[in-house]
Amino acid sequence: MIDLASKRNWFFFASGIVVLIGIISLSVFGLKVGTDFTGGTSIACQFTPDIEQGDLRQEMANRGYTGATIQQTDDDSFIIHLSEITAEERDSLMSALEATLECEIKILNYYSVSPTVGIETARNAAIAVIIAAIAMLFYIVWAFRRMPKPFRWGTCAIIALLHDVFIIVSIFSLLGWLQGVEIDALFITGILAVVGYSINNTVVIFDRIRENISKRVSLDFTETVNISIVETLSRSINTALTTLFVLLALFLFGGATIHYFVLVLLLGIIIGTYSSICISSQFLTVWELNEWKKLSTWIPSRKQTP
Repeated sequence: MIDLASKRNWFFFASGIVVLIGIISLSVFGLKVGTDFTGGTSIACQFTPDIEQGDLRQEMANRGYTGATIQQTDDDSFIIHLSEITAEERDSLMSALEATLECEIKILNYYSVSPTVGIETARNAAIAVIIAAIAMLFYIVWAFRRMPKPFRWGTCAIIALLHDVFIIVSIFSLLGWLQGVEIDALFITGILAVVGYSINNTVVIFDRIRENISKRVSLDFTETVNISIVETLSRSINTALTTLFVLLALFLFGGATIHYFVLVLLLGIIIGTYSSICISSQFLTVWELNEWKKLSTWIPSRKQTP
C-alpha cells in the first residue's frame, strides 16, 4: 500500500516553500487590480490582422490614454483597461485605432464601472470569501459532530482551503508582475468555486476516515488516515481529471474574457486535489496525535518514522 500519511513532513515542506514564495511575491508585487475593483472601462477586442502590443500601446498614448493597461490574451486579442469613457468615446477610439493601425477591430466585451461601485465590489468580494470559509467550518463541525472534537476536523479543512486560495492568489500576483494580468470579479467567482471544490474533496476523505475509525481498521490513527486516503485516491484523481479535461478545452478554445477565470478553476482543481490528500488529512493526523512539536521541526528527515 502507498504510504502517504508518514510523508506528511515532505508535503508540509513543499507547501511551505510555495507559500513563502507567495508571501514574497505579494509583499513585493502585490496584485494588479482590474476595472471591477478600481473603476473605469474595460474593452476586450480582436484585431484582424494581428498587431503588436507595443504598436497598440503607442497609439493609445498618442490619443491621450497614457494610463491605459493593455493585456494580451491571444495573438489577435487584447483587453484594454482605461479610465471611464462613454460608448460614444469608445466607438470614436476604436475607429481611430482601425484607421491608424490599418486593421479591423471586433469588440468582444465592453463594460464600465464607477470607482464607487469598484470599492463596493472589492468589499463584497472579501466578505463573500470570509462568509464562505466560516460557513464551511460550521458545516464540517456539524457533519462530524459525532467524532471526538469535531472542531479539529473543520479547522483542518479550512487550513487546506486557505492554503489553496493563498497559492492561487500568489500565482496571480506573479502573473501580474510577469504578464500584467489583472484580477476582476470573475477571479473572485473562480475562487469561490475553488472553495466549494476543495471542501468537497476534503469531506470525502474525512468521511472515509470516520468510517474506518468506526470499523476499527487499525488502532494506529496514522495508518487509518493512510488507508482512507488510498481508498479514496482513485476517486479523487479521476474526478479531478474529468473536470480538468473540460476546463483545459475551455482554456485553450474559450473566449478571451473567461481565459483567466478558467485558469483559476484549473489551478483550483489541481491544488485542491493535492491539499485534500496531502494537507487537510495530514494536519488532522498531527493534531490528533499532538505532534505539534514535531511539526515545528518540519524540514523532512530521511529517518522520520510514521
